[in-house]
Amino acid sequence: MSYFSHIPNIAFEGPGSDNPLAFHHYDAKKQILGKSMAEHLRLAVCYWHTFVWPGSDVFGAGTFERPWQAAGDPMSKAREKADAAFDFFSRLGTPFYTFHDTDVAPEGANLAEYRNNFAAMVDVLEKKQAETGVKLLWGTANVFSNPRYAAGAATNPQPEVFAYAATQVRHAMEATHRLKGENYVLWGGREGYETLLNTDLKRERAQLGRFLQMVVEHKHKLGFKGTILIEPKPQEPTKHQYDYDSATVYGFLKDFGLENEIKTNLEANHATLAGHSFQHEVATSIALGLFGSIDANRGDPQNGWDTDQFPNSVEELTLVTYEILKAGGFTTGGYNFDTKVRRQSSAAEDLFHGHIGGIDALALSLERATKMIERDAIADFKAKRYAGWDAELGAKILNGGFTLASLSDEAMTRDIQPKHVSGGQELLENIVNRYIYG
Repeated sequence: MSYFSHIPNIAFEGPGSDNPLAFHHYDAKKQILGKSMAEHLRLAVCYWHTFVWPGSDVFGAGTFERPWQAAGDPMSKAREKADAAFDFFSRLGTPFYTFHDTDVAPEGANLAEYRNNFAAMVDVLEKKQAETGVKLLWGTANVFSNPRYAAGAATNPQPEVFAYAATQVRHAMEATHRLKGENYVLWGGREGYETLLNTDLKRERAQLGRFLQMVVEHKHKLGFKGTILIEPKPQEPTKHQYDYDSATVYGFLKDFGLENEIKTNLEANHATLAGHSFQHEVATSIALGLFGSIDANRGDPQNGWDTDQFPNSVEELTLVTYEILKAGGFTTGGYNFDTKVRRQSSAAEDLFHGHIGGIDALALSLERATKMIERDAIADFKAKRYAGWDAELGAKILNGGFTLASLSDEAMTRDIQPKHVSGGQELLENIVNRYIYG
């Protein structure tokens, strides 16, 4: 019997159902703006928090006691974990999953063992995908957990560590390509510094830039047609990371000629750690042409660290989904649940409860955002507010028709005396609330 054999397949039962193991708002086939809910949301379950994390924290041991986490032959346990993972994906009904290389295979004692273990497990994953129809949204390499990466991977002061990380990324990219993954993600969890007393910022930026260039070069050599994504985060585990937020990432990519090669994988909890709203990070990435995919989660407003809780704010998610829909929706990206149940939520059912709640919150947000799109009072308000830039004066300024001096002369000739116009923030907040709660 499998670990989840007592859990039925999760079905849509509607908002009137009291069944906690059912979707109340997510109807995968429901048509919205010409696409099904499933096509809009492109939901994925992450391998690491869901099947790797044992429920430990810095003050205590793991509480979950999953059978594949017990002592035994590492490769046998990896296969058992894959069995449980794909059983979970199938029962939940999500179309995609995501992984790090060392989530799915034992790291081994050296690079040869790493390569052989990972290759064997990619064979297993390929077979599982064929059997279940579950697809890979993205793969990545864990180049931050092992002690060798304490001072970073690409930004490490030792070139040997850079080379080790490059080997992992190469094999993870090739596995993602073979498994027909739609994206490959780079997360620089330790690409930053703890103290400037031992850090050469200029050198480390150059190292990281060259690493990203090598990744893009290998993508094209492979013929990988998916998207390379970078995941911004301001700090934690480092004091400061070089991929602080979307705007910082854009500047970094421009510096190394990669702004047309790499897009962002945005995480809600990372946005708030950077002092932004989740909507801000999505809107900024869209404005810069960087938007790629989403790690859907939330933080705890009373905690100052990355808690990776399941998203449950329809208000926050509606505004994010509105931005995504306005930009045309996902292409290769989707909503990946980079989320973990709480340490006290140790039952098998809790994994389903967390994902069901997050999926229902996204479904509600999709419906609310659709209402905003269909009768877009927000867009109408913005169009009127900036209308002057489409008129004669504004257009001439933007098209280079004035120098600073000639524009000043024009203002004097016209005796321009502009007056403040209301920004209408409270009105707009009320409109949004009517969309969400009306």
